[in-house]
Amino acid sequence: MTKAVKTQAEYDEAVKSGKVLVDFWATWCGPCMMMGERIESELEPSMPDLTVVKVNVDEAPEIAAGFGIMSIPALYCYKDGRKVAEFVGVTPCGDLRSAFA
Repeated sequence: MTKAVKTQAEYDEAVKSGKVLVDFWATWCGPCMMMGERIESELEPSMPDLTVVKVNVDEAPEIAAGFGIMSIPALYCYKDGRKVAEFVGVTPCGDLRSAFA
């Protein structure tokens, strides 16, 4: 399941339970588009219990600023409300899967 968030309250609600991958991205970012395709075609099918939360840094700059996002794609992995890993740049899906193990 994928959901877009635009407010801090939506973000907080989205990451509070289960396995959640937060993808900070932008439409103009080539590596973000590549990572988005990998998440959709490789990661989501192999992890049916995963929720993907998309944060467009142009539409939600206050969220990105609050986390100090300086480079995208930035990927945060949450397990039951606790951040367990973070990655910057195009990341192998195997590394993302391992972060939730």
